[in-house]
Amino acid sequence: MVGGDDWALRFQGVGNASAVALGSPMATIECDGAPWLTIDCGAEGLTAYLDHYGEAPRALFVTHVHLDHVAGFERLFVDRYFDPARRGRLPIYVPAPVVPLLHKRVGDYPNVLAEGGANFWDAFQLIPVGDAFWHDGVRLEVFPVRHHWPETAYGLRLPGSLVWSGDTRPIPEMLARFADRDELVAHDCGLYGNPSHSGIDDLEREYPRDLLARCVLYHYASEADGAALEARGQRIARPGARFALRPPRVAQAPLV
Repeated sequence: MVGGDDWALRFQGVGNASAVALGSPMATIECDGAPWLTIDCGAEGLTAYLDHYGEAPRALFVTHVHLDHVAGFERLFVDRYFDPARRGRLPIYVPAPVVPLLHKRVGDYPNVLAEGGANFWDAFQLIPVGDAFWHDGVRLEVFPVRHHWPETAYGLRLPGSLVWSGDTRPIPEMLARFADRDELVAHDCGLYGNPSHSGIDDLEREYPRDLLARCVLYHYASEADGAALEARGQRIARPGARFALRPPRVAQAPLV
């Protein structure tokens, strides 16, 4: 069970699906300097993770299954399956409606090994989740967001510490409920919005100033767009950036 006081969020990548140089949108919650829970697993993001930590993620939460968020799973399968000591020990927390989509996207390949004898999910501990789940003795919350199609994308809350929007349009009603404890809010935002993603005009129109002041923006299209967001007084994340978090104010499971 986690018991540290030094919490942080480290970004592996901050770009949109076309911004390869900025890395796929992915971040890791750290506790006392160690990776605790990683959010999503894109290809470029996984490379950045391995470069920084020197090992594969220890636990994952999946927000949705667009490939810039899950393209690293094939490498994770190889990393885990061929190490009997670690096979089946990597928790993958997935919102229940996303599980069949994730399986179709990354797990449903005929005969995952040419030699046979293996199922894709043998490498992992797949944990479907609902409105909340426990990780390392700490309870986190899950909420739907507005991305591409209903019930396909979700955000994550570590109460009192962090809210991760995932890819989304503005969600003022959700953040009024799930970001009401002064959390840092990592939010999807580009210079321009579209039907699946927020633009800065959207956020400035939809969110109160005190909420925007707690936001750190990611999923933008280029360094130039990031600089333009900063010029408008917004805080952005860059690849490798680390943001201090308050220790979570959340119920912990009792010791047994």
